[in-house]
Amino acid sequence: MGISLNPITSLYYVAPCCLAFLVVPWVFVELPRLRAVGTFQPDLFVFGTNSLCAFALNLAVFLLVGKTSALTMNVAGVVKDWLLIAFSWSVIRDTVTPINLFGYGIAFLGVGYYNHVKLQALKAKEAQKKAAQADEEAGSLLQERDSHADRKTDSQA
Repeated sequence: MGISLNPITSLYYVAPCCLAFLVVPWVFVELPRLRAVGTFQPDLFVFGTNSLCAFALNLAVFLLVGKTSALTMNVAGVVKDWLLIAFSWSVIRDTVTPINLFGYGIAFLGVGYYNHVKLQALKAKEAQKKAAQADEEAGSLLQERDSHADRKTDSQA
């Protein structure tokens, strides 16, 4: 008897662990800095909307991984990085070096190869399903023909 780990259940178990692991460094690193400033006033609206966004992001990640695979999540992450880089280059006018372009090219080839392999696997699976369906139809036709032939010989006898 196991636990069904749908996205909400997964968040139910993962979130407290994340909180426990993040509170420890926060107490030793961030809290002393906040106390040193002395004017720290927590804004519950900002905290609440940030928490809601983090929850939605975690839910989206669990849904994506649950429906596809962790590899697909990594490929989506690469595409997201490309979009961020394109935004930073075009809007913020950040510099992109030749080594950056080379790395992006390798990542692009990797994503293209991944999509090619997934498409080939999907086509092979579909062809196998069609072949199995054709075999099943041929088997039922042969069985129908044999039963018809048996009835014909029984009526002649």
